[in-house]
Amino acid sequence: MYSTPFSPAEARSARARVGLSTAQVAQAMTACGAPVRPELVEAWEYGSQFPTEPQLFALADVLWCPPTVLMGVEPRTLAEHRMARQLSVERLSQVIGMDPGHYRAAEAAQQWTGDYRQTKALVDALGLSLRKLIGVMGRNEELAGHLRTAIDGRWKSHVGPVATITTLNKTRVSDALRAMHAEFAEFSERYMGHVMARNDDSRLKQVAAERAAYLRRLVDHFWELIGDAGEAPPFHTVPTH
Repeated sequence: MYSTPFSPAEARSARARVGLSTAQVAQAMTACGAPVRPELVEAWEYGSQFPTEPQLFALADVLWCPPTVLMGVEPRTLAEHRMARQLSVERLSQVIGMDPGHYRAAEAAQQWTGDYRQTKALVDALGLSLRKLIGVMGRNEELAGHLRTAIDGRWKSHVGPVATITTLNKTRVSDALRAMHAEFAEFSERYMGHVMARNDDSRLKQVAAERAAYLRRLVDHFWELIGDAGEAPPFHTVPTH
């Protein structure tokens, strides 16, 4: 089971900033619908126990700080991005129109299987871009593998897999892969041109270096070609309770 990230040191610092005692924190959390005893708040601050998600959200409200401060980490996983927005699994599932069990499984496996509409709703709710979501789900290497094969071979056969990974329209993916295939072909033509012309090694090395740099930026360049569709959607507030 996924454990809620929590930093005892940050919790102590946050409480000190607002000038509350552990008893006052417990009282305020109880008033917010998350009843706890002062002893439990102290246990959190000393790291002997850790809050549940609802307790983390209530504690963040009481201490007037974002959940990420108390989490002590920059969100890396889908679950952490959700918690950073103070969204429960049930609330986020409702927002994106997905069964909570299916969404919970996606978090646990770090594998997103939502359709285009659900994906758009997810990135909107979490304040992500589609591009960032692919990285959060750990699929950049998979995407890069398809791009490397596509630019140096039959790019059309990779339109479907890339569209599946990114949930992008196949036409948009096709346009990007076609452009990248043509760009990469230019490197081969220039290289062979220098070879046939018997140019010096420095010219060949320059072309080879440019080719290597292009390959290193494949994923970034793909998103540059995709343009606005890969960027963050307009933000709107999602009710958290």
